[in-house]
Amino acid sequence: MDEPVRDDVLDERVHRADLDDLVRLVDDRTASRDWAGLLRARDRCAAAVATGRQLWPVATLAEYRLALWAPDEWCAAVLDEASGRFTPGPLSEVAAIHHTWSGLGPLLAPGPTATYFAHERALRGEAISDEAIQSLVPVIDIPPRCAIWEPSYAVANYDDDGAHVDRPALPAVFSEVTLPPASPDRRVDDDDTTLAFAQLLETWTERSNGRVESICVEGGHLAAIALTGATTARVAAIDTHDALALLAWAGATGGAHGRRRGAAVGRFGTWWLLAAITDQLENWPPSSAELGAAVQSLSWWAWDAHEPDSGWRVRLVVSSVNDGLSWVFSADDVD
Repeated sequence: MDEPVRDDVLDERVHRADLDDLVRLVDDRTASRDWAGLLRARDRCAAAVATGRQLWPVATLAEYRLALWAPDEWCAAVLDEASGRFTPGPLSEVAAIHHTWSGLGPLLAPGPTATYFAHERALRGEAISDEAIQSLVPVIDIPPRCAIWEPSYAVANYDDDGAHVDRPALPAVFSEVTLPPASPDRRVDDDDTTLAFAQLLETWTERSNGRVESICVEGGHLAAIALTGATTARVAAIDTHDALALLAWAGATGGAHGRRRGAAVGRFGTWWLLAAITDQLENWPPSSAELGAAVQSLSWWAWDAHEPDSGWRVRLVVSSVNDGLSWVFSADDVD
C-alpha cells in the first residue's frame, strides 16, 4: 500500500475517532519502523483533539514510541516542552534509554526537556562535557555529574508496557529496639525539612493514595521514632549511599498510581532534602563538595514498626552529630 493511501486510512480513522484502529495503526508503524508515518499519526491525532475528538491517548502513545524507539532525528521531534504530558514518565527519561546526549543532545532546542535529558543520561553513566553543561537551561540547578558521596541511583527501564524500576534493597539486618517514652516537648519545628520531604513525595500524596510524615526532635534516632506513635520498632544502621538511593527512588516514582517524575527529579529532590537537613538552603545551590562535607555529619537508619510492606514505603531516620537533632521520615502508598 503506497503512502498516500496509508494517509487516507489515517485521516478516515481520525475522522471517525476510532481509538482501537488508531492504536493498531501506531503498533503497525512502530513495528515497521515507519517513523515518518508514526509522527504524522501523532500530529493528526493531536490536532483532532482541538475539534473535540478524544484522541489524546493515541497521540500520547505515538509520542512515547517515538521517544523510546525512533532514531535521534525522529525522537527529537517529540522532545519539546508540550509533548509527553500523559506518557508513563517524562519523555526526557524515556529517550535516555536508547539515545545518547552526544547523538540526540545537539538536535534538541535549549529548554527544560534538554536539560532533564542531559541529567538522565549522566545518571546512566554518559560523560556530559563542561561546554554542554554550561549551555543547559538551569531548571535543575545541581550538577549532572554524580559526586563520589552519591550512590548509583536507580534508573527506570521503559518498554512498550511502560516503566519498570525496583525499589532499592537495603542490605541491612534489623534488630528489635526498646523505644523511649514519646516526649512531645523535644519536638523541633523544622518547616524547611518538612516541606522538602513533602515535595520529594508530592506525587505519592497528590496523584496517588500516599501519606507522608516528617518529625524533627532534639535527641537521638529512637526518640524520633517514638514520636511517630510507634510502640515497638526494629532498626538497622545503613550507610549514606543506601539512604540516598531510597529517597531518590521515592522521589522519582509516582507512587502506586501517579505518573513517574524521573530519576533526575528524584535526585534533585534528594539534594534539596539534604540541604534542608544540613542548613544549606540559604546558599542554594551548594557545591557537590560543600553538600558532601555536610552529609558526612549524618548517620542513617532504616526502621519499621512491624507493618506489612506494600512495596511503596520509605522508613528512614537520620541524626546529625553537629546539632544533636534527628529526623524521622515515613511514607506509604497502596495499590
